[in-house]
Amino acid sequence: MSAAPDWHGPLGMGGAPLGNLFAPVAEADAAASLDAAWDAGIRHYDTAPHYGAGLSELRMGAALRQRPRDSFTLSTKVGRLLRAARDLPEEVEGFVHALPFQRRFDYSAAGAARSIEDSLARTGLSRIDLVYIHDVSADWHGPAWTYRMREALEGAAVYLTELRRQGVIGGWGLGVNGVEPCLEALEHARPDVLLVAGRYTLLDHTALAQLFPACAARGVRCVLGGPYNSGLLAGGTTFNYETAPAEMVARAQTIAAVCARHQVDVKAAALQFCAAHPVVAAVIPGARNAAEVRQNAAMLAAPIPGALWRDLRATGLVPDGAPTP
Repeated sequence: MSAAPDWHGPLGMGGAPLGNLFAPVAEADAAASLDAAWDAGIRHYDTAPHYGAGLSELRMGAALRQRPRDSFTLSTKVGRLLRAARDLPEEVEGFVHALPFQRRFDYSAAGAARSIEDSLARTGLSRIDLVYIHDVSADWHGPAWTYRMREALEGAAVYLTELRRQGVIGGWGLGVNGVEPCLEALEHARPDVLLVAGRYTLLDHTALAQLFPACAARGVRCVLGGPYNSGLLAGGTTFNYETAPAEMVARAQTIAAVCARHQVDVKAAALQFCAAHPVVAAVIPGARNAAEVRQNAAMLAAPIPGALWRDLRATGLVPDGAPTP
């Protein structure tokens, strides 16, 4: 039986890279990154069937089965079912050399039930703590996302609410890249947590005005994915998993310049900014190897002078209403 969520924050580990997002991750590197996460005190882990068509769940399960089950929080997602397939392309939806399964969207109650059973089998664990309904949003479904949301609220959400009532899971919510689906779920259901990727970062403050106050009013927590906006805040060139637009590149460079003046790594500012909001239960950057895991842990603990936040606020790079450490 699962109790109410123990968030094990503020730093967690996102599992998309372990599904070979954009590039392969060797088995040894995947295992080493998960060992490094444990050694760094990370106890909040997020994965999904979508990540490498089950590969991320397999890898996380192999590592976490060695740990006391009550000592960590594991979340996965429903909304896609996997079916064995042949002759798949090398890259599917950003994942390279994934497992040989085809993904199919299914937001029904029956689909959620099967998805959880499949996830338990892949991880080899006795329970999942948090379950997110995955990608029920416009970036995946276009204008049909509202239909998909109705399907999810009448199907998967009802089923997950019953599992929560029975104590089988600790809580449920949405796992999306946008704010609008989260507001819809808050209006029509009773989620415990919302996993929002990329919508509350040093570059993008979309969640601040409406979503966070709505969560606070309802006692709902947020887990933040994509704290580096898929790379742009970590020295990369992508924003929201695509080539970053010029205005975002310029904004990121300005933030980096302010950080440099205060001798602060921009990644430290990015992680600590995300974690500072009181509705945020955990921040879950991904990592491809042990070095990246250790770096994330160091960045969250790095000292940052208050003058940095004052300068970012004075130049309009951090909104007045955004809490800072």
